[in-house]
Amino acid sequence: MPKITVLGYGTYEVEPGKKLVLALEDNGVNILHRCGGKAKCTTCRIEVLDGDCFDLTNIERVTFTEKGLVDDYLRLSCQIRVNSDITIRPIMTKENSGLDPGPRPAD
Repeated sequence: MPKITVLGYGTYEVEPGKKLVLALEDNGVNILHRCGGKAKCTTCRIEVLDGDCFDLTNIERVTFTEKGLVDDYLRLSCQIRVNSDITIRPIMTKENSGLDPGPRPAD
């Protein structure tokens, strides 16, 4: 099983192919996902510190461009399927933003 290491939270085993945003939420990381996992709001963005999350999807590229976010290590956790070990840092959480996470994204 792949493992996700979340800076400041811990390391968790994740079933292969699970959306990262759901894996984070299921393991107690209150990452925001204000648009419900539709890659529109960018609140579920994470910084990839180690591991392979593959290249940005087209929807991520468009959304990041529209929001003026340019960073080679940013990804949207709602667009990543966990298939190998990764280390990440969540950017926006309930605790550091004071916001409600949003509706649970679909599987």
